[in-house]
Amino acid sequence: MSQKILIADDEPNILISLEFLMKREGYEVVVARDGQEALDAIERERPVLVLLDVMMPIKTGFDVCHAVRASESLRGTRILMLTAKGRDTDIAKGLALGADAYMTKPFSTRDLVQKVREMLEVGA
Repeated sequence: MSQKILIADDEPNILISLEFLMKREGYEVVVARDGQEALDAIERERPVLVLLDVMMPIKTGFDVCHAVRASESLRGTRILMLTAKGRDTDIAKGLALGADAYMTKPFSTRDLVQKVREMLEVGA
């Protein structure tokens, strides 16, 4: 059975390319286009990993990460934050809220695939 990944990003081109990349790697993929949609999908679909953009409408990636970590039933969900906000304070905030890892845009697809594999091996 393939592992389920949620990709949450409000930028359509990024969403499409990440969805294609993760499906090509053999993962089942669910997508969300804003923070609220991401949170709803996490509760409904129970992905093992969320690729979470920080800057999204309705709820930010930080809000989503905080809500997932505050939920008893969702707490085990692994979160990889993806963002153009690469300042140390942004990274520290994401990690403090419970993100498992952080990658700044632009990133290489090879690095992303490697990081996803590592995170899923740790979580398995």
